[in-house]
Amino acid sequence: MIPVFEPIIGDEEIELVTDALKKGEISGSFGNYIPEFEKKFAEYCGAEYGIAVTSGTTALHLAVQAAGIGKGDEVLVSASTNIATALACYHNGAVPIAVDSENITWNLDLQKIEQLITPKTKAIIPVHLFGHPVDMDELMNIADKFSLTVIEDCAESHGATVRGKKTGIFGDMGCFSFYANKIITTGEGGMIVTNNAELAEKLRSLRNLAFTKPRFYHYETGHNFRMTGYQAAMGLAQLKKIDTFIDAKRRISALYTERLSEIKGIQTPAEMPWAKNVYWMYAIVIKEEFGKSRDELMSILYNAGIETRTFFCPMNIQPCFMDMEGWRTIECPIAENLWQTGLYLPSGCTLSDEQIDFICETIRKVKQ
Repeated sequence: MIPVFEPIIGDEEIELVTDALKKGEISGSFGNYIPEFEKKFAEYCGAEYGIAVTSGTTALHLAVQAAGIGKGDEVLVSASTNIATALACYHNGAVPIAVDSENITWNLDLQKIEQLITPKTKAIIPVHLFGHPVDMDELMNIADKFSLTVIEDCAESHGATVRGKKTGIFGDMGCFSFYANKIITTGEGGMIVTNNAELAEKLRSLRNLAFTKPRFYHYETGHNFRMTGYQAAMGLAQLKKIDTFIDAKRRISALYTERLSEIKGIQTPAEMPWAKNVYWMYAIVIKEEFGKSRDELMSILYNAGIETRTFFCPMNIQPCFMDMEGWRTIECPIAENLWQTGLYLPSGCTLSDEQIDFICETIRKVKQ
């Protein structure tokens, strides 16, 4: 089976993780690897501060909490996203309000934002879906107009750029995931980057149970969201390779697009002139002209030994949110259609040209 993704773990990762273990850097409260990883990842993004945490999900949770968003507040979120984006709102008592997708990059439709804003709207969380960035210059103009906090969900966009500027540093905070299938990984793990010193200090406090002086006297309800030292060590090894990984992603995507773009009924991923897409996953949409449904294609590919995944179920139709006080029913027809017609193909950096040829030829035969 050709997997959707498999991480690349080399001798460098093993060496640094072993060194961290030998130094006793097994918790998130001391040692050098965590602050070094925070510093170097923030520098890579172009941010002043990095705050390492246990996952991309907890990064989003802390960012929402640090922004002072809570019960009764509304937060606009990309409709098409992993549920972690909306859960960050839910677990802070805020209501996620889905913004429908647009048809080209599949990111949230910037033209639909203003009509969804109410006096309760406090923030917006744009998701850079599958590695293509949202046009953050335009989004920030809207956010500034309505005084909205902006938290970028960069779980899938490490190294992606908008007019040469990396994702994660346009808004108040940027949240990254280092899960096993992300562009760089620490197994589990995440990072928040920001240029706001006050927010950075608050985020560090909240991730560490909000200790104060005296140590066990707490003014805020914090969390144990600390990354371990040996995860940070692995992150440092991975960070050294990030540009190599991104180059591999872009090469693989170019091969896929070259082979699939001539097949009627397949929409391949875009790259806008102002953007650098890092193609976290190579995603396609199956249209009626293809002659088979998305699910039929996935079944055929699976039987041929090719693993695939569907797009995300939109936030506006997630059953777990519908009983929330303040929930608003929002129509998101494009995101709902993407959920029914979108899939992503094997996208690991180790894919060979022969494997890509086999995948594309299998799809071509289905079309015939």
